[in-house]
Amino acid sequence: MARFFDVLLVLSLSLSFCLLPETASAQLRRNFYAKTCPNVESIVRNAVTQKFRQTFVTVPATIRLFFHDCFVQGCDASVIIQSTGSNKAEKDHPDNLSLAGDGFDTVIKAKQAVDAVPGCRNKVSCADILAMATRDVIALSGGPSYAVELGRLDGLSSTAASVNGKLPQPTFNLNQLNSLFAANGLSQADMIALSAAHSVGFSHCSKFSNRIYSFSRQSPVDPTLNRVYATQLQQMCPRNVDPSIAINMDPNTPRRFDNVYYKNLQQGKGLFTSDQVLFTDQRSRPLVNAWAANSQAFNNAFVTAITKLGRVGVKTGRNGNIRRRCDAFN
Repeated sequence: MARFFDVLLVLSLSLSFCLLPETASAQLRRNFYAKTCPNVESIVRNAVTQKFRQTFVTVPATIRLFFHDCFVQGCDASVIIQSTGSNKAEKDHPDNLSLAGDGFDTVIKAKQAVDAVPGCRNKVSCADILAMATRDVIALSGGPSYAVELGRLDGLSSTAASVNGKLPQPTFNLNQLNSLFAANGLSQADMIALSAAHSVGFSHCSKFSNRIYSFSRQSPVDPTLNRVYATQLQQMCPRNVDPSIAINMDPNTPRRFDNVYYKNLQQGKGLFTSDQVLFTDQRSRPLVNAWAANSQAFNNAFVTAITKLGRVGVKTGRNGNIRRRCDAFN
């Protein structure tokens, strides 16, 4: 009988652990702040719009910040934490050094705007503000608008070491991309949809120089690259280039969040290997072709994917809190 109860206990514990992620994401809901800060979405949107009017970099910087945050320790704003003498935070890991300051600034200014309303002060998490700001910059740049799920708490830790192996690299193939996204509960379709964030923003030459100068002994230039595009990239990124030079991810509509990203892939104009592989690999090519031809289908898939991304690693209860400052623990 004792052995029976031991087995029952193990099964019960196993079941509870299986349910934990679902329990956390179940906390998320639309209008989470309806009673505590009913105007939070318009407050954040106004702050983000003001920042957007100052610089378009606000758009790709905020989107990348959200993605990098969610993929490391879950969507908990831990990527915004500043390093201290005793702790090297996520943002100072090499994979995060290219995150533009405008993304951090957008969230911090939106937080200040929210907390300037007496009834909202210290009621809204930085993680939720980042999720709302991401939705807003996507809409401001021509992408789909969608209802954002809210209810995240801010994380209690942020370490550079936690970033290791958590973020996709420009050289990844389809198997590597699928594996990394699957680890966060995201499908291949979600990955292909979220990759369209490269419809806006820029990259430094060092991230793709191997594709235009030293791809292989047989071909210095990656043969999957459009030849004219490769020549243009070489002109913009000579061998001994200033590392601070930035190149648009989308050569055609760099300031518009749209499905032209997929049309570029069809033409061999994906800047990273991890972009172009979505078309060169036969497993992912059908969706690239489908979304290149149908912008509404892409928008729908993107909203589904970014909503799922926003549920990754949500902090609840004692696992999080609401920070008074987004860049420092309470």
